[in-house]
Amino acid sequence: MIHKGIRRLAGALALVSGVMGGLSCAHAADGMQSVRVHGQTIRFIEAGHGPDLVLVHGLGSNARFDWGNVIPELARHYHVLAMDQLGFGQSDKPLVAYGVQTWVDMLDGFLKARHVTHFMLAGESLGGWIAGLYTVEAENNPAMARPEKLVLTDAAGHQSLFSKGPLPFSHALSIEGTRTGLGVLFHDHALITDAMVKDSFETRLAEGSQYTQDSFLRNVNDPATFLDEQIARITVPTLVVWGHDDQIIPLADGQDFANRIKGARLVVIPACGHGPAIEQPQQFLQAVEPFLAPHG
Repeated sequence: MIHKGIRRLAGALALVSGVMGGLSCAHAADGMQSVRVHGQTIRFIEAGHGPDLVLVHGLGSNARFDWGNVIPELARHYHVLAMDQLGFGQSDKPLVAYGVQTWVDMLDGFLKARHVTHFMLAGESLGGWIAGLYTVEAENNPAMARPEKLVLTDAAGHQSLFSKGPLPFSHALSIEGTRTGLGVLFHDHALITDAMVKDSFETRLAEGSQYTQDSFLRNVNDPATFLDEQIARITVPTLVVWGHDDQIIPLADGQDFANRIKGARLVVIPACGHGPAIEQPQQFLQAVEPFLAPHG
């Protein structure tokens, strides 16, 4: 049952990488930086000036897709760092066994490579799981830089998520499977044009992250990485942002995170599916910017 649920999550989220008109594939090299982390090349977006703000994207996606709609505004006030995670986007894709801890360790390595010590951290979907687990570990590990604030957006990490429901689409990559998966991702189906479907399909072909996703499916059941009980260890100010109509990770998961983290606040974005920063960027910014502000 765990594998059925995670395949549902993986298949839906894997579609996001090419939705923005092919931008993530065709132009990722333009304006992106690179850094070596644990011997691997990690590509990342760097924009703006001010306090450091690190953004972590979700499964099968990339930094430009998950955060591209909000980076220009955030960069007006913050030094934004948004990496393509190992195995995704334009970063290296070694043939290794991927798990959540892999990406937590890579995030730690990225921060050290970029000499980031005082920062705010935001993660979406799988990225939220990674950001949450990173923060849990940093609470008691002086060798890890502890974030000053944390934003969890439609974050994975509950063990129960991976025992839910049958596959809503074919696991194999196809144009029609892409269209079906986008229907799960977005609340507003008017966004799902033929051009979007084609671009998403072609970008997934070009980025070649299928091995990463399949490897993650085989390693998702590590009990040490689930956030259910561990999330209460987080003490940094936390904002939980959720799409009201998320069909992939239920709103109840966001409510549970907000309840378990002392002092956390939950903001629900109406008429929004799994990616508020993608589908409702202005409402996302209205929720997040006051929280990130110095006295937020």
